[in-house]
Amino acid sequence: MSDLKNKRIITVATTGAWPTKDNTPNVPIEPVEIAEEIYNCWKEGAAIAHIHCRNDEGKAAMIFEKFEETVNLVRAKKDCDIIINLTTSGGVNLKEEDRIKPFYELKPEMASFDCGTMNWQHTTIFENNPAFLEKLGALMQEVNVKPEIEVFDPGMIYNAGYYIKKGILKAPLHFQFCMGVAGGIAASTKNLVFMKDTMEAVAPGSTWSAFGVGAGAMEITYAAIAMGGSIRVGMEDNVLYRKGEIADSNMVFVARAKRIIEEFTAEAATPDEAREILGLK
Repeated sequence: MSDLKNKRIITVATTGAWPTKDNTPNVPIEPVEIAEEIYNCWKEGAAIAHIHCRNDEGKAAMIFEKFEETVNLVRAKKDCDIIINLTTSGGVNLKEEDRIKPFYELKPEMASFDCGTMNWQHTTIFENNPAFLEKLGALMQEVNVKPEIEVFDPGMIYNAGYYIKKGILKAPLHFQFCMGVAGGIAASTKNLVFMKDTMEAVAPGSTWSAFGVGAGAMEITYAAIAMGGSIRVGMEDNVLYRKGEIADSNMVFVARAKRIIEEFTAEAATPDEAREILGLK
């Protein structure tokens, strides 16, 4: 691993659950759009694609056929070795069986594991109850899908530690620090240091990545890279490239992330390097 310590993994989250064509015409919604955007982001330096899909109205959904089409389109690009990471949330108030089926049937290398329930955007509840999380962890182990532990506040890190002790999650873990979402921890360097320190105390040996939503996006990008972590970028989290400027594509976020990594005298990890860092088989 010593030769990989200077590598930083770029994850691209192209679509997410919320931005619509009304927010920006550049967000990919249809499977063919998402797959093409992922392919182009891979060419720019992304090692992982975190995938959400939408229904025919462009709204958040966990429709298996949409995931199947998207994944098959990405896998059909034979020169593209990007790591596929499927969401298990897709939005709020969705059926548990629908959240499980895409990763269980399509067997990506990774899938998200949102490690706790939270008040989402001061409007509703993003539910991840203990019984669901135990089922999710067991099924991920069954099909050899590595969970990406998404945490929106420090309590979720402690939840992950509990599930390691129970055998629901297997160490070493990979965390995604989701910062700046209303209802969760704010996106600041001070908070990122605290999240990282908490993770190292609770789940030593884990790898981690981070992103900031909104005004804290660039601060978290720079801080994560400086602290030795990896980063996530894309229209799931931000549609503005900078204040007042809508991003032309997801590719511009990936290209900027790679430039920042290289300015720091580090390197963007290739998908195979990311596999080694994350312990993917």
